[in-house]
Amino acid sequence: MEVPSETPDPQSGGAALELLVHGVGGATPQKMLDDPRTVRITGDETAAVYRRRDDAEAERHPERHADRPVPEAYCWSNLTSGNGSRALWLLLLPFMVVNLAHWMRPATKGLVKSQRLYGVLVRLVALTLTVLLTAAACEVALDLTAWQCAGSADCVAERSWLGFLSPEGHGWWSQPGRRLALASLVPTALVGLLWYLSNRTWSAYEAQRPPTDTPSASASASASASASADDPTTATATTAADGRPAPGEGPVKIRPAMGRPGFWYGRRLVARLRAAHTAAGFLTVAAALTTAATEHDSGSTGTSTAVPGRLLQAALLVCAAVVLWAVCSRGRSERRRDATLDRMLITRLPAGALALLVLSMVYAAWSRPGWVSTGVLPGDMTFRVIALAQVALVVALAVTAHVLHRRAPHPRTAMRGLGGPAVAMLACGLGGVMTGGVAQRVADWLDGDATPGMGGGAIAGPPVLLSWQASVIPVLLALLLVPAAVLAVRTVRTTRELADVVESEYDKVTADSIRTQQVAGARARAMLTDTAPWLVGLISGASLLLGSAAIAGSWLSGEVPGQAAKGADSFVESVADTAQALGSWLVGLGFILFVTWGRRAYRDASARRTIGILWDVGTFWPRAAHPFAPPCYAERAVPDLTWRITSWTARTGGRLVLSGHSQGSVLAAAAVWQLPAATRHRVALLTYGSPLERLYGRWFPAYFGAGPLSDLSREVHCWRNLWRATDPIGGPVRVPAEGDRPEVDLGPLKDPLAYGRTALHPLPEPVLGHSDYQADPDFAAERAALLDRLPPPVVPQQRAARQARE
Repeated sequence: MEVPSETPDPQSGGAALELLVHGVGGATPQKMLDDPRTVRITGDETAAVYRRRDDAEAERHPERHADRPVPEAYCWSNLTSGNGSRALWLLLLPFMVVNLAHWMRPATKGLVKSQRLYGVLVRLVALTLTVLLTAAACEVALDLTAWQCAGSADCVAERSWLGFLSPEGHGWWSQPGRRLALASLVPTALVGLLWYLSNRTWSAYEAQRPPTDTPSASASASASASASADDPTTATATTAADGRPAPGEGPVKIRPAMGRPGFWYGRRLVARLRAAHTAAGFLTVAAALTTAATEHDSGSTGTSTAVPGRLLQAALLVCAAVVLWAVCSRGRSERRRDATLDRMLITRLPAGALALLVLSMVYAAWSRPGWVSTGVLPGDMTFRVIALAQVALVVALAVTAHVLHRRAPHPRTAMRGLGGPAVAMLACGLGGVMTGGVAQRVADWLDGDATPGMGGGAIAGPPVLLSWQASVIPVLLALLLVPAAVLAVRTVRTTRELADVVESEYDKVTADSIRTQQVAGARARAMLTDTAPWLVGLISGASLLLGSAAIAGSWLSGEVPGQAAKGADSFVESVADTAQALGSWLVGLGFILFVTWGRRAYRDASARRTIGILWDVGTFWPRAAHPFAPPCYAERAVPDLTWRITSWTARTGGRLVLSGHSQGSVLAAAAVWQLPAATRHRVALLTYGSPLERLYGRWFPAYFGAGPLSDLSREVHCWRNLWRATDPIGGPVRVPAEGDRPEVDLGPLKDPLAYGRTALHPLPEPVLGHSDYQADPDFAAERAALLDRLPPPVVPQQRAARQARE
C-alpha cells in the first residue's frame, strides 16, 4: 500500500504548523516525524518540541514552506516515565487513586455548598490515608519491633541486632519508652521523605506558570465572586479583576472549568495540603508515643508523671484540629493564577507538629524502671478508628454525589455519578492492602514458625483488624470470579454476533472464519472498556460491605478470625482458618508485587515504560486532594503546549492544526481551553484514538462531559475526531452537528484496511486497534481538510494595521 504523505499540501497555502502530541507510553520524535534527523526547537530533556532538521529554520524562511505545513512533535513521555526512580511511585498508588476521586464530581447546576462538601469529604478521605500509612509504619517499627519483639527474650534470641534493646541486657535502651523513642525515627523519616518528594515535585510541576499575561487571557482570567475551589462549573466570569463586571459592560461568557487561568497552577493548595499532611504524619507518631507512655504513667502508683503526658495529648489534639481546619477550609482556587502562599501555615504547622513529636520522644524516653512491654502496644484502636472514619466518609461522599447528579443527570455519566465515591473506596482498599500487607509480613517474619495472633509465638502479632481485613480478601477474589466469567461469556457471544456484521462490511460472500473471528474478537474485546463502571461499582461495593464486616468482627470478638471461630462448627472453623492464612499470604504477596515491580522497573526500561503508561492516565489531574500523590504532568505539559501555540501564532499569524493521539488528545483539549480567544479561533483540532468522551467524559463529567465538549467544539475553529470499533481506549466524542459546523466524529474507520490478500494488500493487514491511525487514508484527508478550513494567515504587517485601526 502506498503510505499517504505525512503532511498533505493545503489548498489555501500560507504559513501553517502541525503540532503533534503523542499518547500513553510515549514516542520518539524520530517516529512521530518519520525522520531520523530531528532537532530540538524548544524545551529541555524532560519535555520538548522537535522538528525535522530540514524544517528547523521555517520561520526565517517562510517562502520555503508556503505550500506545506511544518510538522512539529511535542514529546512529554519523560514527565512520567523518564527517570527510573519514578517507578517507586507505585507505592503512592492509593494517594493517586483518591486524588482521582476529587475530579469525578458529577456535573450539576447550582448546589454550591454540596459541591464544596464533596471536595472537603475527598480531602478528608485523603488525610485518613496519610494517617493510615504513618500508623502502619508505627505498627511495624514501634509495636512489632521495638515493643513486642525487643521485649521478648525468644524473639531477640534469634535476632542479635535487637540485642541492645533487650531488657535482659539492662542497657540504656532497654526500657520500653526509650525503645519506642528510637523506633519512632523510622516513621518520622518516612513522613519527612514524603514531604521532601512532594516539595521537590511541587517546585518542578505546580510552579509552571500558564500564559495568562495577554490581554485576552487576562479578561478570561477574571475572578467570580461566587466561584470557589470546589465549585468549578457555576462561576460567573466577568471582566474586572475584582470579580465584578467592568464599567459599562455586562458579564462575559462563562469559561469552562478547564479554561480558567489557575486550573493548571495549583501551587498554593498543594503547599497547604503538604503542610497539613506532613503535620498529620508527625502527630500520628507523637500520639503513638504519648499514648503508650501516658497509659503506663496513669496506671502507676504515682500519677504526677502522667500530667506532662496529658498536656502533650491536649496539645496534639489542638494541633490536629488545626490540621483539619487547614484541610477543610480551602480547596482549589482556579479563577485566577494565585501566586500567593500561606507561608505562616506551610512553615509553622509542620514545624509545630515536629516540635510536639520531639517532646513526645523526650517524654517517652524518660526513665521508668518498672515499665515492661507485654501484649500489643497501647493504642491498637487506631486502625479501627481509621477504618470507621473511611467508611463513614465514603458513605457521606456517595450521598453528596447522588444529590449532585440528581440535579443534572446524564445517561453517559459513569455509575450515575457515584464514580468518585467508588474510586475513593478503592483507594482505601488499596491503602489497607498495602499497609496491612507490610504489617502481616513483618509479623510472620518476627514470629518465626508460629502464626501471629493465634498464640504460642514469640510476639502477640499486629492488631486483629488487620487479620480480619486480610481474611476478607479471598472472599472478594471469589466474588470477582463471577463477573469475570460473565464478561468472558459475553465476549464470546458478542464475537459470534459480530461475525456477520464484519463479513457484510467487507462484502465477503466467501469468508474466512479465522479472519472473521480475529476482527470480530478485536471489536468485542474493545467493548469491554464500556463495562468498567459496572465492574468498579461491584468491586467498591463489595469492598465496602466486606470491610464493614471486618470492622464489626474485630470489634465484637477482639480476636483474629481463627481464634474467634474456635468452638464453632468445624466447617466454620476451617473456613475461618483458611481465610486467615490465605488472606495473610495474599496481602503480603500484593505488597511484594508492588515492591518487586517497582524494583524491576528501576532496572528495566521496558518495564519502566509500562509503569509510565499507568501514570500517564492516573496523573493527568492536579493534586487537589492528596499532596503526596505522584505529581501532575499536565501542569507542565499544558502550559508547554499553550505557550508554544500562543507564541507561534503571535509571531507568524499562521494557521495551526493541533493533532493529538490517545492521551495526547486530552492534553490538546486542555491546552485549547487555556488559549486566548483570538488564538483559539485560529486553531484546528484533530484527535484520534481519543478517550475524551469514552473515559474522561463518563468518569469526569464536570470537566469533560457533554456540555464542556460541546463548548470546546464551538471555541476552536474546526475539530475532527477519528475512531475505530476495534480501539479499546478511543471512541467518538458525541458532539453533534450544529449550524454550519459538521459533526465532529468520523468513524468507525475500517480496521483492518483489507479483509484478505488483494493486489493492493498482498500480505495480511493487521488489526491496528489503538495504534497507527496515520496509516488510514482518511487520516491524511481529514488533516488536509482541517487546514483548508482555517482562515488565511495574518502577516505581521496586516496584524499591526488591524491593531492600529482598532
